[in-house]
Amino acid sequence: MRDEVDELIEAWERERRDLDLAPVAVFSRIARLAHHVDRARKQAFTDHDVEPWEFDVLAALRRAGAPYELSPGRLLRETLVTSGTMTNRVDRLTTRGLVERHPDPNDRRGVLVRLTPEGKQAVDGAFAALLDAERDLLSGVPEADQRALADLLRTLLVPFAD
Repeated sequence: MRDEVDELIEAWERERRDLDLAPVAVFSRIARLAHHVDRARKQAFTDHDVEPWEFDVLAALRRAGAPYELSPGRLLRETLVTSGTMTNRVDRLTTRGLVERHPDPNDRRGVLVRLTPEGKQAVDGAFAALLDAERDLLSGVPEADQRALADLLRTLLVPFAD
């Protein structure tokens, strides 16, 4: 089985025999796959009227479990955005009726951001569609190979944690 990366590598081997092209075989495929995954994600979200950034916030709240609420600081850590960006995102999601702010009972000055029933429905639908799309992308890979691939990718990602 051959793909476009094989052709790319062959061309480089002709031109630069002095280089070890092993990283190209891995990272060119990861980059191309990321493009296809990104398109599938965007389509799954679009089909449920959710922007990718909205999904990130809604999913963080959904994963928190009932009552599906987090402090803005916790949302920052979950979504890796700045404070100003999160304030803007929560404002926009509130306007859409997907989240609401509530006073934090443990901090008189604090607030909690809570998923509304509409927000829960939106994130659940988008996540189910995303899983279907990702399952389709993996359909040609046997389950054992999927687990092995996940383990290998984890090995690559661990050094970037934190």
